[in-house]
Amino acid sequence: MEEQSVSEDVEASAPWLVVGLGNPGAEYAAHRHNVGFVVVELLAQRLRARLSRNRRAVADVAEGRLGVGVDAPRMVLAKPLTYMNLSGGPVAALARLYRTPAERVIAVHDELDLPFGQLRAKIGGGEGGHNGLRSMSKSLGSKDYLRVRFGIGRPPGRQAPADYVLSNFSSVERKEVDFLVDRAADVVESIVTQGLERTQNAFHSG
Repeated sequence: MEEQSVSEDVEASAPWLVVGLGNPGAEYAAHRHNVGFVVVELLAQRLRARLSRNRRAVADVAEGRLGVGVDAPRMVLAKPLTYMNLSGGPVAALARLYRTPAERVIAVHDELDLPFGQLRAKIGGGEGGHNGLRSMSKSLGSKDYLRVRFGIGRPPGRQAPADYVLSNFSSVERKEVDFLVDRAADVVESIVTQGLERTQNAFHSG
């Protein structure tokens, strides 16, 4: 009983680890596949925290509290600097470093299986062919982490999905991207402060 109590205390005090999935390098920055990076960058601005290289993980990391006071939830924001299919290594390293259980890890990622502009939050489930999620599940040894899914829609015509995700948003889509990134950041903050179910009720209507 005592060991269980200590474990529960550690989990209750652990920070939330919010991971934006993407590829490092300027040539990838505006790609659909990198929208997770953009959301995490916005969250860092909101927390007035600076993303900088963490020496114990191959990632840019920022720390802060969501709100004011010692009771405000702690957040660790991360952009893995490996390529997408190796994202799990840095995530697992940070989860160990901060003693964050999978249930407090939030992955923000592009989602082919949702129409462009649709945002969804969930916990667990499959990876839907997403290499970043597959790597995270393998490295964490669990699929029971949270996901904020940023819908990018399916490629037009016969374009291969791999080429589609590694391309920029269309000119029409770019007019909405900033708003959607802002809303995705709201979804992350809502999960942390309100929980998954209330977040789904609030954001899944559109």
